[in-house]
Amino acid sequence: MNSSAIPPRVSPGARYMLVSALGFALMAACVKLVASRGIPLLEIVAARSLVSLVISYIDVRRKGLSPWGSHRALLIARGAIGALALICVYYAVTTLPLAEATLLQYMHPVFTALLGLLLLREGIQVSTVLCIVLSIAGLIVMVEPGAFTDASPALPWFNVAIALAGAFGSAVAYVLVRRLSPVEDASVIIFYFPLIALPLSVALPGVPFVIPDVESLVLLLLVGIFTQVGQLGLTHAMRYETAGKAAAYSYVQVVFAVLLGWLLFDEIPSAWTLAGGALIISGALLNLIRR
Repeated sequence: MNSSAIPPRVSPGARYMLVSALGFALMAACVKLVASRGIPLLEIVAARSLVSLVISYIDVRRKGLSPWGSHRALLIARGAIGALALICVYYAVTTLPLAEATLLQYMHPVFTALLGLLLLREGIQVSTVLCIVLSIAGLIVMVEPGAFTDASPALPWFNVAIALAGAFGSAVAYVLVRRLSPVEDASVIIFYFPLIALPLSVALPGVPFVIPDVESLVLLLLVGIFTQVGQLGLTHAMRYETAGKAAAYSYVQVVFAVLLGWLLFDEIPSAWTLAGGALIISGALLNLIRR
């Protein structure tokens, strides 16, 4: 048989990132649903962290590992930065349409590629530069269409700024994961995230916690479970890809977010969102094709 007729295999890194993207998309939908039922933001973060902490600890003990790892400073930094980024991401998800919040969060490959260059000494290709340029152009088109027409801002800039802060924090956390992956087990890396996020979400000032009803409790549980799926896929993917390109695979979450936003919240993205999203995704696809 002609080997050229055999379709190329999907790399392990790509498969793990697809699983991760689906897990995070379902997580975001559950966050938005439970927030609409009056559950405060920090309570959602705490519940998600509690579920993930229990699952992560069981996984670590199942492997016979010490949950504390050997590079504790980096593990704590990864957990703290990831927790703060998570709060920003959840705020964006609960205050913006799901597709727009996801697109803003998925500006993080831009930050990841730059941080990978600065901190991990990973090379940056022309395709990555074009990805960055297209992503920034897409952000402007989506958020500030008035730059091209007389249209008013499509999204409130404060919410957008919080979403971008979450994207930057996610990028820093992903680069730390990339740094830790060769020297720490994936389960230990994941364990530190809820280990830091749980006390942080309880300690931060905010709206008093609300006793959830049965449906809200189930949604909170699903937030933790889907997050664990997304986190596990992400951490494993980082073993196979550079920090910037592994993150680029996760753009498929945008497709999941559009579908879930339409099915669950009757949200239809605007023409500006579609145009800006097309630029952002085009940049990601260009980066992947050049791979």
